[in-house]
Amino acid sequence: MFDVTALGELLIDFAPHSVNAGGYPVLSANPGGAPGNFLAALTKYGCATAMIGKVGEDRFGRLLTDTLKQAGIDTRAVIRDERVFTTLAFVSLDESGNRDFSFARKPGADTCLTPEEVPEDVIAQSRVFHFGTLSLTDEPVASATKRALELAKKHGVTVSLDPNLRKPLWPDEGAAKAAMEWSLRQADVVKISDEEIAFLWGLTPEEGAKKLLEEYGVSLVYATLGPKGCYATNGRVCVTVSSPSGIRVVDTTGAGDIFGGSAMSRLLKTGKAPSELTETELRGIVTFACTAASLSTQKHGGITSVPELEEVEERIAAGV
Repeated sequence: MFDVTALGELLIDFAPHSVNAGGYPVLSANPGGAPGNFLAALTKYGCATAMIGKVGEDRFGRLLTDTLKQAGIDTRAVIRDERVFTTLAFVSLDESGNRDFSFARKPGADTCLTPEEVPEDVIAQSRVFHFGTLSLTDEPVASATKRALELAKKHGVTVSLDPNLRKPLWPDEGAAKAAMEWSLRQADVVKISDEEIAFLWGLTPEEGAKKLLEEYGVSLVYATLGPKGCYATNGRVCVTVSSPSGIRVVDTTGAGDIFGGSAMSRLLKTGKAPSELTETELRGIVTFACTAASLSTQKHGGITSVPELEEVEERIAAGV
């Protein structure tokens, strides 16, 4: 039995850590991919998780699979394919640690997952199925994602979504919007950024969350506000939580994913349906997630930057 199974991209993030004499960045390789980051947070905070995806039968593919195993994530549904290379992402960071991505993915192994390679038994044994829209940019992984969603709904599994907009991976903004709109209508729990809400509808985070609840059938919305924190609502109650102060940001890669996984870990711990959360419970979930995500930005990478539970709890207890 798994608490959460995720489907999507596993990749290597190449992030700059210095500059050579010629002015070119010196890059360090970090394990990443939004679903993997998401599951790493869940596993760190006591949940049983599984990953569905594809990597290359190459050095990076083997490293990624080993990293997931070391993090405690079940990899029985991670396929290594000798015909394609593991996907690579090159990260540029500004002075504040904010990032921009360029992808080597033509095709990357993650886009080559087929519907037949999606294991029904893993999804059927899960409480939550999680995905993002990067697995809808190309075939056959788009069809594999839709197959996984069909199986999740067949078995009554809660669906979690992080749209995770990456414009360079789409042929145009219209295609990105269409895929995001479709995905949002499949989900019960949504983590979406203020920038993604503005991209889709030109609305405020509060207006976007209300739209998702009333028009899309979503049960719980986390509208993240970057370094400012998060606005969250399930229709019955709403909260706004600020991120902790005094964080020295090194790298924001994976912070949103770690927020999502941290929030899901606390939601599952309540044992309640998302729509039944009280204001106190929702505030506790979002405070934990904001704190974990903020602390993760003090390290490079995604999967490897999830803070320890004790560190998060101590920071919350300190009230700063």
